[in-house]
Amino acid sequence: MRQINFGLIFGFGLITVFFTLENTAATTVHVLPGMQYTLPLAGLLLLVAGVGAASAWFFATWTGMLNNVDQLSKATEFEAQQVRIQELETDLNRYRSTVETQLGLLPAATVSASASSSEDDSQPMTS
Repeated sequence: MRQINFGLIFGFGLITVFFTLENTAATTVHVLPGMQYTLPLAGLLLLVAGVGAASAWFFATWTGMLNNVDQLSKATEFEAQQVRIQELETDLNRYRSTVETQLGLLPAATVSASASSSEDDSQPMTS
């Protein structure tokens, strides 16, 4: 991969040098009304390419910073969610133990309730 990158950079550099040697004619650039500069075409191309490269670098840096801030906020949200999950698991275990305790008491209550109902059934009804 490094050889390909080197080949591309070398090729573009060579093309730029040949273009510069062939295009030395002066060109007038009107920046604003009343502001004009005369530059060789190759110099103008190199200037514009430099401004474009600097703009691309600034945009990439800005986008990277925004992505880092976004990832940091997501990491904070993730940690908060993990804490909330732990709290909910603790609550679930507490509720589960409470229900198991209540279910443990339930059969004893049913046995005593059925015993009292059988005692009521054994008494004769008087009219």
